[in-house]
Amino acid sequence: MKTQPYDLIGDIHGQHDKLTALLDELGYRKHDNTHRHPEGRQVVFLGDYIDRGPKIRETLHTVRNMVDAGNALAIMGNHEFNAIAYATPDGNGDYLRKHTEKNTKQHLRTLKAFKEHKDEWTGWVEWMKRLPMFLDLGDLRVVHASWDDRHLEMLSGTPLLDADFLRATAIKGAAEYIAAEILLKGPELKLPEGVRFFDKEGIGRSNVRVRWWDLQEGANIGDLVMPDPMENLTEKVTAEMLRDLPNYGASEPPVFFGHYWMPPTRMRQPLAANIVCLDYSGAFGDNPLCAYRWDGDREVSSRQFIATHSTDRVLKQLNS
Repeated sequence: MKTQPYDLIGDIHGQHDKLTALLDELGYRKHDNTHRHPEGRQVVFLGDYIDRGPKIRETLHTVRNMVDAGNALAIMGNHEFNAIAYATPDGNGDYLRKHTEKNTKQHLRTLKAFKEHKDEWTGWVEWMKRLPMFLDLGDLRVVHASWDDRHLEMLSGTPLLDADFLRATAIKGAAEYIAAEILLKGPELKLPEGVRFFDKEGIGRSNVRVRWWDLQEGANIGDLVMPDPMENLTEKVTAEMLRDLPNYGASEPPVFFGHYWMPPTRMRQPLAANIVCLDYSGAFGDNPLCAYRWDGDREVSSRQFIATHSTDRVLKQLNS
């Protein structure tokens, strides 16, 4: 059988103009309210369609129209997951994701986009609940943040349609909570006592995101940090730490994900022979929205990255 070719697209975050430009670059053409490739290729959207960008409603419609027409597959990102929890009452006078200043700020662009379309937003929340948290397509795999075999069975299908399961994902320490956190937000390590840093949104953190492949006992914690190493974290990774982290094997199928805000000026290339991140901070400014053109290759290549926008002229020269 001929392998189904896919074009995998990273975090869009309401950047609809970048999305349509990227689809055009990939050869998709608008037809009957959807985008279709003349050679039968399919897009796989890696989540995070909402928040931050200027055209969130348009992005959602384009993604859903392509999925409904059979021209794309789509998975859930942590921003869709957060939006579902933000919109869902907890039964005790609050919401599964509390309406704090921080949470509302992160979600504000989406709330404003649907201020005059509240009924429509209710429908989108239900649609997002139906998004799978991962896809295993045989020769390739897709997830928003990290692949961890230990949680796949629990999160298979569309588990957030189950109200009890959804409520459990909001309970810190519950198995459902941990599984959703790992797949949609990635694994973290707790920093040494007194160590703290501020992320790109100015939020103070005492935990740090780390990679989930090529993990070895005795490495510096700082060397594992995603997306950039932290040289000042020189404490060693212990066997106990490794037990809590997924560690994707080098012989596993290629896995594609977004989420990590890779620096937009970094050369676009695989992070390992079977590891590809497609989030190069496209949510902001002129940063590129990125795709990977997959044609069945077992080993991924920097030559298959495609992106749009102004920073690309220099980056294409670097990548060539």
